[in-house]
Amino acid sequence: MGHHGWQGNPPGTEDAARRRIVEAATACIDRAGLAKTSLSDVAAEAGVTRQTVYRYFPSLAEILRAVALAGVEEFAGRMERHLSSFGSAAEAAVESVVFAVRTVPNEPYLGLLLEAGESDFFTVEVTSAPAFALGARILRNVPVDWAAVGVTTDEDLQGLAEILMRLFLSFLRYPSTPPLTNDELRTLIRRWIGPALRG
Repeated sequence: MGHHGWQGNPPGTEDAARRRIVEAATACIDRAGLAKTSLSDVAAEAGVTRQTVYRYFPSLAEILRAVALAGVEEFAGRMERHLSSFGSAAEAAVESVVFAVRTVPNEPYLGLLLEAGESDFFTVEVTSAPAFALGARILRNVPVDWAAVGVTTDEDLQGLAEILMRLFLSFLRYPSTPPLTNDELRTLIRRWIGPALRG
């Protein structure tokens, strides 16, 4: 992999190199913001040339995608903690959509894809099988009785996660006019999702 650059500490694997570039990009964005972060800045932060960065990521947009995806686990943990305060399956489901709609645009890393005009990639990621599996895992960890409302299998939970994530994506990408308040959004989702999750 060569011993030039990398601030004298070259990574041992291709994955480690990609991770180091993502960490460098994250540091640049934290310090200067997305608008003032360039591929040259990322290369300088990592201690490599632009050509080295291009070897692992063909564009700054690809680096942003990697930065955003690296923030998913932290976001999932916060959502789980938030949903744990809701006592019924219906309320947890409703709140999962509201939380995501209101939180993702302001997420320091997930929101990058929207801020950078990468919303098509964001849509593909949110509607992918791994995303639905993550959504199902979040719901599974919420302390409500899913079986009592007929959500008894992993397939059921993943199906519910898919519906909720598609709802979230729709409200995020195509907000109501005029915009709904949090309570109005809750009321709307509760009206149509709630009956499906009552034992």
